[in-house]
Amino acid sequence: MRVHDDELDIDEPLVRGLLAEQFPEWARLPLARVEPEGTVNVIYRLGTDKSLRLPRIDWAAEEEHQREHVVLPVLAPQLPVRIPAPIAQGRPGRGYPWSWWVFDWIEGELPTAPIDAAEVAQFITALQRVDTSGAPEPSGNRDKPLAHRDRWVREALDRVTAPGAVELWERAMAAPEWRLPRVWIHADLDRRNVLVRDGRLTAVLDWGGAGLGDPAIDVMAAWKLIAGHERDLFRTLLAVDDDTWLRAQGWVVSQALIALAYYTPENNPAIHAEATRWLAQVLPS
Repeated sequence: MRVHDDELDIDEPLVRGLLAEQFPEWARLPLARVEPEGTVNVIYRLGTDKSLRLPRIDWAAEEEHQREHVVLPVLAPQLPVRIPAPIAQGRPGRGYPWSWWVFDWIEGELPTAPIDAAEVAQFITALQRVDTSGAPEPSGNRDKPLAHRDRWVREALDRVTAPGAVELWERAMAAPEWRLPRVWIHADLDRRNVLVRDGRLTAVLDWGGAGLGDPAIDVMAAWKLIAGHERDLFRTLLAVDDDTWLRAQGWVVSQALIALAYYTPENNPAIHAEATRWLAQVLPS
């Protein structure tokens, strides 16, 4: 299934060829493509304890993965859940034009139900307490005010029917920006990027967007990971002020609309379903 018109086809023969050339000691291990599909990467499980991540499109090829190799070892010992550990970096080869990466494999399942508000708040609190010295800017324009996204949101609204979205979006853009020191943010906390075991949060994946930013970006978890009846508890545990709460709603609206204007049930059913759910959670009923 193709997600982007200009993406590469990264099939098993290509991946096995790259392994044989660059990591022959792993070339005969079992290899299985991981579903659901990522938006910009193809992921394979290698053996029982490794995963491979190969960018499928040029604009996702370098920056985010290089960032992970820097930030993951710094963050891992300071967080209450597991995060991926980088193992090796592959080179272009066999017609594949970009670097690719080997990480450890973390056992767990993608959640299909809300996660306990206290567990998510504990993770975000620990992340925000990490020393910010030398931390990078987050990727994907997450270091810019909400208004920077206005053009894409307006274009998405021409294609997506979402009563109440314009009003919420405009209120969120009007909220004062974050003026205190920026904090560590993961920047992509949703059900595609966390693992649970027996319903408990055990791991957070995909740190390619992490860096210093407005805490509102991770407060989006209130509508992406947490049950509606626990949102007030989540907000209290993180001591979220009114303006940050409103900006977080704006981030949810913008991400959901932009995703729904691009992804379809055919090219990426997982993200389309998730974005539909986010919008339903954040808009007034």
